[in-house]
Amino acid sequence: MKTARKVGILMDHSSATLMEFASDPSEAMAIESEFTHQEKEDSLGRSEKVMHNKEQHQQADYYKKLGEAIRQYDDVLLFGPTDAKVELFNLLKADHRFDEITIHLETTDMMTDNQQHAFIKAYFQKELNTR
Repeated sequence: MKTARKVGILMDHSSATLMEFASDPSEAMAIESEFTHQEKEDSLGRSEKVMHNKEQHQQADYYKKLGEAIRQYDDVLLFGPTDAKVELFNLLKADHRFDEITIHLETTDMMTDNQQHAFIKAYFQKELNTR
């Protein structure tokens, strides 16, 4: 029987930290949005419409990078304080390539690295015990 690959992803609209459940201590991988505060200022100086258009394209690229990383896993926990996790979840659910991946959502406050690892470990261990 194949062991399910599990990952927890702390995310907001600008960055995501991916931490595998199996590795101990789990290694973290970061994925950043290309739309920085400086780019927002530069774009806003030209036109608000240009800024929003650029932001939407770069946000879509950010979610696409996250989606590609998520495809390697069987079980995914998206967590964090913003609605970014819900936006990503909705995009993934609309894409049939993610039909076989179980995706969970949890709203949390920002956490330290140790708190993130403990949260992911506790979440997936609780899930294993309820099966």
